Amino acid sequence: MNIIPTHLLDRSTVKQFFITHWGSPQMVVSTGVYDCSELDGFAAVQGNGEIAGLITFVIRGEECEIVSLDSVIENHGIGSALLKQTETFAAQHGCSTIRLITTNDNLHALRFYQKRGYQIVDVFPNAVEKARQMKPSIPLVSADGIPIRDEFLLVKQLHTS
Repeated sequence: MNIIPTHLLDRSTVKQFFITHWGSPQMVVSTGVYDCSELDGFAAVQGNGEIAGLITFVIRGEECEIVSLDSVIENHGIGSALLKQTETFAAQHGCSTIRLITTNDNLHALRFYQKRGYQIVDVFPNAVEKARQMKPSIPLVSADGIPIRDEFLLVKQLHTS
């Protein structure tokens, strides 16, 4: 498994990854609307060239915002490796904090990030309703029956070198 910058991949391959796994490369959160296939990021690529995981982010000044993180194969360290690569890259580019937004139903993400030093610092009640106005395909309820309503902001302080 190699981790490479997404700009080394064909953009159509990255776009197809998001269409396959998210229905669209468009991500709508309270910080904005993003085309994830156009963002900076890293991909975990298997020996056969298939993408096993992908992370995208935006750097603004001293802050890095993770926009998406997907791992096709769970519990093999792919998400952790992509996150670590992004944290290292962000610190090398002068970022002191890294942040992300996830929804209230995404218990897997909340567990994953908190185990890796991220802290919930804000909650945006009913933020997903606003996002649905721009992207109506966002489900009302998660696969396990949790109403998808709120966004959580998680932040981690980076140790810059």
